[in-house]
Amino acid sequence: MPNSAAHETATLAFEIGTEEIPAFDLERATNQLSELVPAALDEVRIPHSETRIYSTPRRLIAIVSEVGRETEALVETFRGPSVKIAFDDEGNPTKAAMGFARGKGVEISDLERRREGDTEYVFASRQISARPSAELLPEVLRGVIEGITWPKSCHWGTTRDLFSRPVRWLVAMLGEEIIPVEFAGLTAGNATRGHRVLAPGPFTVATADDLIATVEAASVVTTAVERESIIRSGVAAIEDASGLVSVLPDKTLREVINLTEHPTVLEGTFDEAFLQVPEEIIVDAMLMHQRYFPLYHKNGKLSHHFIVVSNGDPAHAATIIEGNERVVAARLYDARFFYEADLKHPLEHYVDALDGVVFQESLGTMRDKTNRAVSLAEHVVQAADLAADVAEDALRAAYLSKADLVTNAVIEFTSVQGVMGSYYAVASGENERVARAVAEHYRPRFSGDDVPTDAVGQVVAFADKLDTICGLFAVGQVPTGKADPFALRRAALGIISILQAGLDVKLLPAIDAALSVVQQAGIDFDLAKVRESVVEFFVTRVRVLLRDEGAGADAIDAVLATNEREPMEIIKRVRALERARQSEPEQMRDLALAFARANNLRDPKLGEAYDRSLFGEPETRLANAIDEAHEAVQAALSAGNYETALGELSRLRVPVDEFFTQVMIMDENPAIRENRLKLLNSFVNVFTGVADFGLMASK
Repeated sequence: MPNSAAHETATLAFEIGTEEIPAFDLERATNQLSELVPAALDEVRIPHSETRIYSTPRRLIAIVSEVGRETEALVETFRGPSVKIAFDDEGNPTKAAMGFARGKGVEISDLERRREGDTEYVFASRQISARPSAELLPEVLRGVIEGITWPKSCHWGTTRDLFSRPVRWLVAMLGEEIIPVEFAGLTAGNATRGHRVLAPGPFTVATADDLIATVEAASVVTTAVERESIIRSGVAAIEDASGLVSVLPDKTLREVINLTEHPTVLEGTFDEAFLQVPEEIIVDAMLMHQRYFPLYHKNGKLSHHFIVVSNGDPAHAATIIEGNERVVAARLYDARFFYEADLKHPLEHYVDALDGVVFQESLGTMRDKTNRAVSLAEHVVQAADLAADVAEDALRAAYLSKADLVTNAVIEFTSVQGVMGSYYAVASGENERVARAVAEHYRPRFSGDDVPTDAVGQVVAFADKLDTICGLFAVGQVPTGKADPFALRRAALGIISILQAGLDVKLLPAIDAALSVVQQAGIDFDLAKVRESVVEFFVTRVRVLLRDEGAGADAIDAVLATNEREPMEIIKRVRALERARQSEPEQMRDLALAFARANNLRDPKLGEAYDRSLFGEPETRLANAIDEAHEAVQAALSAGNYETALGELSRLRVPVDEFFTQVMIMDENPAIRENRLKLLNSFVNVFTGVADFGLMASK
């Protein structure tokens, strides 16, 4: 009778029960499992259908449908040497045939001959029989556990097995059959656990198909999507009842979703007297430290109400709210104390204390960094030709920009650095522009973030970020691969954003000034080498920025081929080139093809001193057009009008097309041939400083 097991399937359920896993680690592990589980089954040829992943802070679950009770049988076929090589003239196997057969685990007599094309080869086939899936699954599922990667792992008890948090139970079932997976001293069974408080368990799981229902019946919400929906609905209900408005930052919301197995949304309050403390400290204390969501009045003003997402028993909501209110009160008492203590001194008082904060071992303290930023800001305000009062405010803001790092409030609530400095600046009598620049000089902090509001803040932000980049490059702290501990790529993009926002300075001279300041601070490095590295670092960031906004790689390469390295100039030229290509695609294509042809034929050694007396009409028209274009292009480039330069180049399309159509360039007469090549040299050189159109020819 045929083996019916080969066609039988069942559901596979696998649960890893743990102590609470950190929220973002859980999110990453959930994503990993969706690939690890099916890949592990495929590796041992266990047939299966869909894999669904469930996760909470205390568990990771994989449910795989239609898992075969047996692995798939497999016939492997291998092609060996040709028959001529495998057998000698008398039909005896050669060493090549014997080695091939031995390597594949078959007898010489089992080798087959097959023709492929004009050649006959020997082939070896071997059959791998089906095996019961249950025999393989213990090692397969253990491998899944070990295959999850964590930012940090731990081991516990007497074993050396590693996981994010201690594993407390395992469930592994294929249909009704228990799969005895062993890990960290545990052996998988059919007993799961529920919510730690509401329904701890254990609970027996009858079959793999019942695992999720059993867990959910034990007050566990098994997916992040469901928990998010519950949280958002609870928040909306509180908003409707209170008339207040919540703010749910994505990062904090994602974290809260993965901190609970049974979320309950509750509303708490704190003493309104705390609203006298700067709003940013209150929000930081609640949002960043406690994962509470603040509630605002509809006019945008912070209220004394907040939202907490509880993982406790909803029947004891009043007690949970009271406990969280005590926590908030304690944090806000601290915040008010630190704020009031900081106000006892003007902001300038804290600058000297920056000598006690190390920025980077080779680059010294934050006071050293402040001094460098002030020196670089002096270059920037002069290069930008800012009004005297604006320049004075920029230098003052640069001097005060890091002072709040040593204040009590910022030491305790680090995310409000800069913001608290602006409050203290106002309290110290600094003017509005200086205070605002202190708050905004960390901008832009990420892609899409606002740049500082005005020139004062832009100067300070530019100087601070450029000093960081140049200083760290000088001491060898260069980003590698994905490793960028000082976020230098983000700083470079921030500088480019500030330039795009209108700070009218050239970056390359600013880099020179920044590196000079670093040298003057007594730091030894190879100036030329570091300068080239910093410039190329910015060019790479510009390339990435332009590609992200849709510019063609060929257009970017065409501009960079002119050795232009000033970021704003590169951006302006590439954008103009793309606009021209979109508005006049045929003309730009033909011009690129003509340039490429001319560039391939020309002979730079001959120079450009052609003899007009040897020209016919097509050559004369092209020569006249080149003379006009050369003068107009140079004038446009000098004025920074790149689009005009492109427009002047486009005028060459018709005369150069006529030239190639009507003139035999490689004439038999050497004098005529060389004269025409000189004309092509002149044609190509008109494009110098604009773009290498040859790189755009293929597109």
